[in-house]
Amino acid sequence: MTNSAKAVRFDHYGGRDVLYVADIPMPVPGSGQVVVAVKATGINPGEIAIREGRLHEQFPATFPSGEGSDLAGVVTEVGDDVEQWAPGDEVLGYSWDRSSHASHVAVPANQLVRKPPALSWEVAGSLYVVGCTAYAAVRAIDAGPGDTVAVSAAAGGVGSIVVQLLRVRGARVLGIASPSNAEWLTSHGVVPVAYGDGLAERLRQAAEDGIDAFIDLFGPEYVQLAADLGIDPDRIETIISFEKAGEVGAKTDGSATASTPEVLDEMAELVASGDIEVPVAATFPLEQVSEAFEVLERRHTRGKIVLIP
Repeated sequence: MTNSAKAVRFDHYGGRDVLYVADIPMPVPGSGQVVVAVKATGINPGEIAIREGRLHEQFPATFPSGEGSDLAGVVTEVGDDVEQWAPGDEVLGYSWDRSSHASHVAVPANQLVRKPPALSWEVAGSLYVVGCTAYAAVRAIDAGPGDTVAVSAAAGGVGSIVVQLLRVRGARVLGIASPSNAEWLTSHGVVPVAYGDGLAERLRQAAEDGIDAFIDLFGPEYVQLAADLGIDPDRIETIISFEKAGEVGAKTDGSATASTPEVLDEMAELVASGDIEVPVAATFPLEQVSEAFEVLERRHTRGKIVLIP
């Protein structure tokens, strides 16, 4: 086994140009940890905000900083007090140490679940943030059969999972997205509604009996729209617009509220069974992490962007 690994690093807050790939000592598992050789790791908008320093008050970085939460790979070494995993096990899970954008990572054994054979590495390695966030958002509005739910950014990384999970729960879904995503949304049982001027009227026309709940995945204007549409604040959820949520009384459940092995395992099984599709928009080698974030920052990708160490 090589005694070094590769990991994405940045030494100060800034744009994509601060990212680089460094050689680091091979991680060693502590008690209750395992080392995973990473086969795939997704990138997420929150990592942009952290790297740019916009979340310094909530999530300050210690430099040099790593990044990344999502991961899937093969267990290479187990620490003391680990009984559920052995070298060679294929797993997916998450790191809370900003460390998964790397060739190898040490993570707590209880932050991993077994990778279903039907899951590709790319999908497994990008499931945690979007899967748990979608689960939390759908749970927050208590959606079920008979409900009509509107979703902003419905074809994005989280949105594409949210709309499908809502359909699994039996809800009728209005997916707010660009017209270029209408075909994909329709093929997944979602009513596409184009964003832009006149959106409120288009939503009213698409939901003659009213909209019961709203999930915002894009920005405060959608939380305000939900309030203007007369939706009960207790059934308005946003993962991004915290200040506006406070103004209208909306919910702000995110991945942290659903970050458990049980939830991740449930989401992995829904994907493995074909009930939910996780679109992969693009893959990049680890060394092209800056290029990967350039694509993500355009905010028009359908599905996940994944690094392949």
